[in-house]
Amino acid sequence: MTPGKAYLSSDEIRPLARRSDLMGAWLVLHCWGVIALAIALFALWPNPATFLLAVVLIGSRQLGLAILMHEAAHSALFKSRRLNDWVGEWLCGWPIMADLHAYRHYHLTHHRFTQTDKDPDLALSQKFPTSHASMRRKFLRDLTGQTGVKQLAGQIAMFIKLAGDHDAIDAAKSQSAQAFKSNTLGRAFPVFIGVALAISLIGTWWWGLAFWLLPYLTWFQFVLRVRNIAEHGAVEQSDNPLQNVRTTHAGPIARTLVAPYYVNYHLEHHMVMHVPCWQLPRMHGLLLTKGLGDRMRTAPNYRAAMMEAGWRRS
Repeated sequence: MTPGKAYLSSDEIRPLARRSDLMGAWLVLHCWGVIALAIALFALWPNPATFLLAVVLIGSRQLGLAILMHEAAHSALFKSRRLNDWVGEWLCGWPIMADLHAYRHYHLTHHRFTQTDKDPDLALSQKFPTSHASMRRKFLRDLTGQTGVKQLAGQIAMFIKLAGDHDAIDAAKSQSAQAFKSNTLGRAFPVFIGVALAISLIGTWWWGLAFWLLPYLTWFQFVLRVRNIAEHGAVEQSDNPLQNVRTTHAGPIARTLVAPYYVNYHLEHHMVMHVPCWQLPRMHGLLLTKGLGDRMRTAPNYRAAMMEAGWRRS
């Protein structure tokens, strides 16, 4: 049973779950539009500050593409399954070297077995709470590109290992994040390179490296980790949907740089996973009106979520 049905009626869920092609198109257009505007900002005023801002904004929108692929994986971005799949692959997943179909298989396993031994994401959340020093090392590796280079090398190695072995690929889909990314690297990598080349053609030869590869290897990895920690780090390992996942409140700056497209409403998403992301704030409000606020695991901001996961632990 959908966890949310223990707290919301079908009549309450039904309007929340309505999908909108117009809103889905707007979200995708907005994401790519921010990327274009970030590059345009540097083109108009080229200096270290606009360069850094462009890298951060583009990295945050690469996370945005991942979030919109996640929406498409739940068939929540558009009304049509075919449109969800096409946009989710070509415009959201492949540009960041992820594959919607493999991700869907892996991610639905996560929803089915959240915070249990069968949860494929449990390895990510089991590390928390951790020490201040450990968090600092993790974030430093992310921001200096070490995590991104290591993961990219791992994807390539896994792709070579799994090439042609269909049984191994199927087994890996629900067991390893690295495996679901590596599964279709041969199709995603050309799109990733194509985006970088297009950016270089717009500007100069190094723009693709600076404004696609660099954000991917640095800020994208950092905010991806922050998102994972906020959602499932240091939460209750149980089947209680109000405590085994966290919603983090986000202001305008956090939504711009760390939590695009309502990804911070993760508790609500786990309760009814087919509710479109833009409806999650409304769903959060509905749960509060039912008096569930004190029972829900929430954080007032991302700093507090990081502290809860161990940021200030010695």
